[in-house]
Amino acid sequence: MLKKVQNRISRATRVRARMTGTSVKPRLSVFRSNAYITAQVIDDVTGVTLCAANDITAKTGTKTERASVVGEQIGKAMLEKGIKACVFDRGGSLYHGRVKALAEAARATGVQF
Repeated sequence: MLKKVQNRISRATRVRARMTGTSVKPRLSVFRSNAYITAQVIDDVTGVTLCAANDITAKTGTKTERASVVGEQIGKAMLEKGIKACVFDRGGSLYHGRVKALAEAARATGVQF
């Protein structure tokens, strides 16, 4: 199991080396655990989290459905802050399943990445 975690961290580091979030185009970072999914919008220049969303309090629906709800929440929060574009950081996870559902739901709110 340790090797699995190390591989995910090395993938996340590799992905993050190619992208940085600015105040104009922040980074949408996704963390996927076995039970939950969280997303936060980060300005890497100042090191500030601009907005965040998670599904920790959600009790109904499948994990993929809850990820879609988180995507909608983060998209609405970004639009309220005036952020229309971002860089998508999948956090070492594959762009598949819950991560993809979150990204597509955020795109459906009008955020571009």
